[in-house]
Amino acid sequence: MSSETLSQVLDHIDATIQGATAHLIELLRIPSISTDPAHKNDCDRAATWLVEDLKSIGFEVSKRPTPGHPMVVAHAGSTGPHVIFYGHYDVQPVDPIDLWNHPPFDPAIEDGTKGAIIRARGSSDDKGQLMTFIEACRAWKTVHGTLPGKISLFFEGEEESGSPSLVQFMTDNAKELTADIALICDTGLFDYETPAIITRLRGNLAEEMMITGPSKDLHSGMYGGVAMNPARVLSKIIAALHDSDGRITIPNFYDGVPELSPEIAAQWDALGFKVDSFLGEVGLSELAGEQGYTALEMIWSRPTCEVNGMWSGYTGDGFKTVLPSQASAKVSFRLVGKQDPYKIRESFRNMVEGLLPRDCSVEFTGHGASSGSEMATSNPIFEAARTALSDEWAEAAAFAGCGGSIPIAGHFKSILGMDAMLIGFSRDDDALHSPNEKYDLRSFHKGIRSWARILHQINIS
Repeated sequence: MSSETLSQVLDHIDATIQGATAHLIELLRIPSISTDPAHKNDCDRAATWLVEDLKSIGFEVSKRPTPGHPMVVAHAGSTGPHVIFYGHYDVQPVDPIDLWNHPPFDPAIEDGTKGAIIRARGSSDDKGQLMTFIEACRAWKTVHGTLPGKISLFFEGEEESGSPSLVQFMTDNAKELTADIALICDTGLFDYETPAIITRLRGNLAEEMMITGPSKDLHSGMYGGVAMNPARVLSKIIAALHDSDGRITIPNFYDGVPELSPEIAAQWDALGFKVDSFLGEVGLSELAGEQGYTALEMIWSRPTCEVNGMWSGYTGDGFKTVLPSQASAKVSFRLVGKQDPYKIRESFRNMVEGLLPRDCSVEFTGHGASSGSEMATSNPIFEAARTALSDEWAEAAAFAGCGGSIPIAGHFKSILGMDAMLIGFSRDDDALHSPNEKYDLRSFHKGIRSWARILHQINIS
C-alpha cells in the first residue's frame, strides 16, 4: 500500500467534505435520546440510518436487538490487522431547552472562535466523532473499491443512559467482536494543534456514608457540649482522609499504583500544559493534590479521594439551633493501575468505623466500582497510530491519560481480552452534555483525514 494510495484518499476527503458534513447533519436531525422512553423510536431510527449508510459503503451490517436500544454491528474486509471501531449513536437530553440558541436537533453551521462549527445535540458526543471514521471508510471505498484491512464496527445506543445492555451483549457475542485492537472515538484533542492517544483511564469508586448519633435532633442550648454531634464526627473523618502533603491516608490505598515511566513523563512534559491557565479558568491558582507530582500526573496517573457532597442539620433560610441527629457525605475515588476498588471500599469503610466514637454508628451505600485501565503501548499498532496522527496535525501526537472513566475501554479488556486505543477530536469548549453543544468542522474534517491515515499506517506497519 503506497503513499500515493493514501494521498488519493486524502484528496477525495478534501474534495467531498461538504457531502460528508451533509451526512452528519442527517444523523444529527434524529433526536436519539436514550434516557427518554418517548424517544425509543428515534433511537431505533438512528440505528436504522446507520445500517443503511454502512450498507452503501459495502459493510455486512445488522441491527441487533437488546432489552433496550439496538446495537449496530458491521464487518468488511478479510485480510490485514483486524480493528473494531466503537461509537455510540445516542445522545444526552437537551434540558434546559431555553438555554439553546436554536433547536438542538436542527443543526446549524455557525462561526466559532476557531472557524466554522456545527451546533447540535450529539455533534461532538458522539455522532460527529463516530462519523469521522465512517467517512474515512467511505473515502477509501470510493477511491479504491475496497477498505484498508479487516474492519468491524460496533455502535451502541445506550451509552448516555449507563449502557445497561452492553456487558451482556459483548459477552454473548465475544467471538464476533474480538479483534486485534479496539478503536474508540469518544475523547478529545490535547489542544487545538495536538492530538492525543488515550492510553490510560482512571477507574471509579463511589461511596455514601450516613453517620447517626442521637436518636433525634437536639436543642443546642440543652445538649450542646454534652451530646456527640455527628456533623463534628463527619468533619473529623473527612479531614483524616488526607495528610498535609495531599496524600490519601486510607490503609493500603496505594497498593497497585504504578509510577510513570520516564518516556511517558517526557511526552507529557513536552505538551507544555499551562497549569496557571487551567486553574485560573475556574478561579484557582494553587495545585492541591499530592506534592511532588505535576498537574498532568495528578489528573492522568494518580488516584484521588474527593468529597462530592456533605450535609447535616438545618440548611434552610434563617437559623435553627439544633444538634443534628445525622450527618452524611458522598466520597468518590478515581483509581489507577491495579488498584482494587473492592479492597479500597473495605479499607475505607473500616477506617471510617475506626474513627467513630462509641455513641455513633454509620451506614454505607455503594454507588458503583470500576478499576482503572492502562493500554499496552508496546503493541506496534499504537506507534503506527501516533505516527499517522503526527503526520496530519501540526504537533506530534502524545500518549496521554484521561482523568475520567470510559467503561467501554475496560470492557474490551476484561470481556474480550483486547486493548483499546482512544482517539478523539473534540475540544474542551464543545459543551458536551450542555446546551449549545458544538463540533468544530475543522475537527470533523481533520478527524476523517486522521482515521484514513491511521488505517493506512496500521496496514503498512
